[in-house]
Amino acid sequence: MTSHDSGHDGGRDLLRHHGDVDAGPGLADFAVNVRTPAPPRWLRDRLAAALDHLGAYPARAADERARRAAARRHGRLPEEVLVLAGAAEGFALLPALNPALAAVVHPSFTEPEVALRDAGVPVHRVLLSADDGYRLRPELVPDEADLVVLGNPTNPTSVLHPADVVRSLARPGRVLVVDEAFADAVPGEPESLAGDRDVPGLLVLRSLTKTWGLAGLRAGYLLGSPDLLARLARPRPQWPVGSLVLEAVAACCEPAAVAEAERMAVAGREHARHAAGQLGELVVVPPSAPFLLLRVPDGERVREALRDKGVAVRRADTFPGLTPDHLRVAVRPPEEFAVLTDALRVVLEERR
Repeated sequence: MTSHDSGHDGGRDLLRHHGDVDAGPGLADFAVNVRTPAPPRWLRDRLAAALDHLGAYPARAADERARRAAARRHGRLPEEVLVLAGAAEGFALLPALNPALAAVVHPSFTEPEVALRDAGVPVHRVLLSADDGYRLRPELVPDEADLVVLGNPTNPTSVLHPADVVRSLARPGRVLVVDEAFADAVPGEPESLAGDRDVPGLLVLRSLTKTWGLAGLRAGYLLGSPDLLARLARPRPQWPVGSLVLEAVAACCEPAAVAEAERMAVAGREHARHAAGQLGELVVVPPSAPFLLLRVPDGERVREALRDKGVAVRRADTFPGLTPDHLRVAVRPPEEFAVLTDALRVVLEERR
């Protein structure tokens, strides 16, 4: 199913909605997908040590160190890395490519569509279906689309698309953007395209936010060919990322950090399986990422009732293709997730 959505202002307001709006002080937060409330001690120490250098502009050597670390992490060259002030900056830069038609695969993270529509780029929505588990169907992408954007694993469905199917969307004259913000939450990253250097027009976006508790720092990077990255970087100001971001990228791409992220991913997979088992038939598809998409009858009122009981979940009707009965919940360790399941059980019993 496809859609040429008009992108009117009201629709774009919904696209700008994010989980932090659903969370709030004093609430048990299952709305935001950041997996830890703060960076680990070793990372905080690295960032604290970098504070002494904030009196100087970000050094070229620090940028090179960060790019080298990310390049080694993914088997690439440093010139194939562009450090970002948060993964969202990567989406904001997409209009610099001047696409004639962008195809955005949904349900998925909405920031790419917002950035493209705000720049006047025509957007074609490719809506995947729950009937086949939101399977990626390349034949739904228009041949004339010269920019294609999708997430893998996909937020909010928690679906992991096969790498070969994603690669099949690439072709000469087209830029293929794969948002891998949650890829390091999948053990072994089996479907990641981050190391694919030979796929034409491929851009892979990575985030440090989710695994390392860095939402407030805004740190990420893009991987792609040097000429493509240069086109994206052209409208950026001088010193587009700060010294702490460069330090974070360098630190989180080192082998010890990658190994730690893998251990967290393995534990997270077990937590996701436990969470899905607890919620049973409410889960739309088996999760591949640290969040679940639920379909709950009278979902909007259920969400409000949960909030009244001190539990925040993410409304999902702001994602194209989903309804007010859809909710997204972050996976937490079993003892924490019990707060959600207990509250949800009470709310559903009260609504009978």
